[in-house]
Amino acid sequence: MNKAIYIATSEPNSGKSIVVLGLMSMLLGKTAKVGYFRPIIDDVKKGKNDNHINTIISQFELDLKPKDAFAFTRTEFINKRNKGKEGEIIDTIIEKYKVLEEQNDFMLVEGTDFSGEGSAIELDANILIAKNLGIPAIIVSSGVGKSMDEFMGDLLLAYDSFKDKEVEVLAVVANKIKEENLSIVEEDVKKVLPADVLVNAIPLISTLNNPTLKEIAATVNAEVLFGEEHMNNQCASFTVGAMQLRNYLTHLKNMNTLVITPGDRSDIVLGALQANISTNYPAVAGIVLTGGITLEEPIVKLIEGLGQVVPILSVKDGTFHTANQIGAVRSHMYAENTEKIISAINTFDKYIDEDKINERLITFQSSGMTPKMFQYNLLKRAKTERKHIVLPEGSDDRIIAATARLLALDIVDITVLGDYENIENRAQSLGLNLDLSKLTIIDPIKSEYYKEFSKTLFEIRKHKGLTIEMAEDLMGDVSYFGTMMVHKGLADGMVSGAAHTTGHTILPALQFVKTRPGVSVVSSVFFMCLEDRVSVFGDCAINPNPNAEQLAEIAISSAESSINFGMEPKIAMLSYSSGASGKGADVDVVRAATEIVKEKRPDLKVEGPIQYDAAVDPKVGKSKMPDSEVAGQANVLIFPDLNTGNNTYKAVQRETGALAIGPMLQGLNKPVNDLSRGCTIDDIFNTVILTAIQAQGI
Repeated sequence: MNKAIYIATSEPNSGKSIVVLGLMSMLLGKTAKVGYFRPIIDDVKKGKNDNHINTIISQFELDLKPKDAFAFTRTEFINKRNKGKEGEIIDTIIEKYKVLEEQNDFMLVEGTDFSGEGSAIELDANILIAKNLGIPAIIVSSGVGKSMDEFMGDLLLAYDSFKDKEVEVLAVVANKIKEENLSIVEEDVKKVLPADVLVNAIPLISTLNNPTLKEIAATVNAEVLFGEEHMNNQCASFTVGAMQLRNYLTHLKNMNTLVITPGDRSDIVLGALQANISTNYPAVAGIVLTGGITLEEPIVKLIEGLGQVVPILSVKDGTFHTANQIGAVRSHMYAENTEKIISAINTFDKYIDEDKINERLITFQSSGMTPKMFQYNLLKRAKTERKHIVLPEGSDDRIIAATARLLALDIVDITVLGDYENIENRAQSLGLNLDLSKLTIIDPIKSEYYKEFSKTLFEIRKHKGLTIEMAEDLMGDVSYFGTMMVHKGLADGMVSGAAHTTGHTILPALQFVKTRPGVSVVSSVFFMCLEDRVSVFGDCAINPNPNAEQLAEIAISSAESSINFGMEPKIAMLSYSSGASGKGADVDVVRAATEIVKEKRPDLKVEGPIQYDAAVDPKVGKSKMPDSEVAGQANVLIFPDLNTGNNTYKAVQRETGALAIGPMLQGLNKPVNDLSRGCTIDDIFNTVILTAIQAQGI
């Protein structure tokens, strides 16, 4: 049974990080525990950790200490090898690897980077390590600067080298290939490799290849004068500003250009800053001031008054030397640059045949649903049928940031309500790489739909005394306008509430989206991603004091939601007592609701009344209710009232660090979901994904 994979390359700058990040994301969606190991890392400064290890641990929240994730630094490896201690090297690598292997269901091992001293011997070292660990390999090879013959020669040499040492190669990835040559490369590689070797090609992605200002600053030893919060800006190209401003501006033609200029050229600095906010020029990534010359005080004061600006760096070296250094910078992944990490994972998802590679990698099934599996499956599910979601609160920075992430992953179509220019400016000031060409922005009152929507609302609500003037006034409200888009089919779902109350978000939906046939109560659930499992909590946001019939309907709706999201429901109807022991009006409501669920849906596993500990703790459940199919195993937890549910979900979230995804509303004809006003960007992102999946089932 295969429980590990070795990611290898035969050259520097292969871009294997795309494969490592993509595989880790995929594996965590299929397997409960995935470990990460780098036998040999680059040398790091004292007190610092390896960048690859930091990135993986941070992005995927692995329970792994950096010191346990590697065996040797490059210098340690070379020194021991030069002393003839190859046996000691392999013994140490195996020992550290086996500790992690015992703790995890699957291991992802990343080979060396081929940089600096010793790179000539690294291919042999990677082959030897993979062979001694007894795990198969995936080979990543770059096409940059190579003819087809050169590329094929390098790839075959690496493949043959692994096979000669009896290391199985499961797949090869041709990386950084010109877009127009992808299919040609795949077909040619398939012709020369055995049929059981998977072959995929990935194009050169400029957003992954471009270094960030942070990487450039580290290379040229720069001091950050302004804009430190935007150091993740990507640099697609650079120009040197030495001529007069009117002439230099003609050279600002590309997006995300880095401006390099002597520190005493205040005219170039101010001109570049103005160009960055001008609609007639592309965005500027940053400015580097050379020669160690500081800006004059009036210029500094002027820049400070501009508010958020692009990063302005200062270096002591001259312009020519600095430009040469910057031209040689190579981009890397690092933990703080989540935008680039997400782009890498999305690239992997788009160009790698995950079903086939998963078939080769995973030869066993894990039981249960872990949080990582759940989140991975959410993204995969959302991609199966593309949906259009409207976000009414375009004036909120969190909405704009979440939109940028959603568009980067290319999962859903998004409409944001608000002013186009304001959203564009906010995205730019936040340092977001927001592709406005993929985004629809609508100002409700200026919209071509405004009059039509107002008339529709009037027709729906005129029996309630609504006039056309009142309808027009309401339709200027983003919640009403966004909900009408859903009602009219111009959007498949809506997510709101970051800047509005729950009532403000839900009222329009109740007025004209209305509930599904057979549903009398709208309710909500949270998907609580705990350390080792996912539970559904309902209702924690909508119904204050449901009666028995309503509580039963909430339970049934919550069970159906869990099924729709890949979980087998085991329902616990929570109360302050378990079984027949408790008495009183509150427990009687829960007991009656349980019987209604059993009568209406005999196919569902349900237990109640039952206490929380008996519902989720196997030992307590067996002790209190030994014959129950649900006790100790419940994953759908139904609270008797809003006070209990809301407080419990927040207590669990805060005390355990659980991720609470939701609330997701149940029972409406079309999905409209509410956010907390304290929501994070992650909350918005996850709720949009939930809404898109809901829309698939309606």
